[in-house]
Amino acid sequence: MQRNALRGWLSGIAVVLVLALSQEARDLAAAVGLPIPRLPIPYGGSILDNLLAVAIVLAAAALLLRRFAGVPRSLGLGFNGWRGPLLTALATLPCWIGLAVSGTLARDWSALDLALLAFAFPLAEEIAFRGFGFIFARRALGWPLGLAVAVQAIGFGLVHWIGSGGGEFSAMALQIFVITGLGGAIFALLDALDGYGIWSGWVLHASLNAAWTIFAVSENAASGWLGIGLRLGSAALALLLVWKFRRPARA
Repeated sequence: MQRNALRGWLSGIAVVLVLALSQEARDLAAAVGLPIPRLPIPYGGSILDNLLAVAIVLAAAALLLRRFAGVPRSLGLGFNGWRGPLLTALATLPCWIGLAVSGTLARDWSALDLALLAFAFPLAEEIAFRGFGFIFARRALGWPLGLAVAVQAIGFGLVHWIGSGGGEFSAMALQIFVITGLGGAIFALLDALDGYGIWSGWVLHASLNAAWTIFAVSENAASGWLGIGLRLGSAALALLLVWKFRRPARA
């Protein structure tokens, strides 16, 4: 019993440390005098940060499993079919319609912005937080569902809170922490409903990011009840649809 408890505590510490390292690798390297320069291309710093994050969680999963075979599946990278992702995409239509009606087409974005901000960077976040922080912790390390959901959701919220203003304690920063943390929990639950794969959560994440990139609304609308309602409404509908038509989830 004591050995199992110790193993549980050690696995918890390992997951938290790996998530922290994956998100702050370049900052930590700079702090110890080993700066890692950004790539000399647009979004070079963010691209490198996300590549490092994925590499770190892949390496950590392989070390904890003591083998590389099975790592992709343990991180939820296996594909469980189109049903969950398609239902999730359908659930985001109200957000797209709401933004189209209440806002205008934004003019300050490019195809590169959309590809990275809406699809590539969210995919890296899903692999790190939901893949490693939730699915790996749940299936490979045997964490309880609630703990696995909560730890990665809090970490997800903290990363966005720090990124929004260096960790300041403003009302806006707090709102970002709460909304992104809640989003992290919803992405994880959606993945669990669809057989412990990251793809339904990624579709929700990517579609919402794409909508907020393509359409422009006022700052008050974006951070007010309209913005919150469109995000949470789409998330709730996604959970409902995938739960209603889900395949049996595998713990």
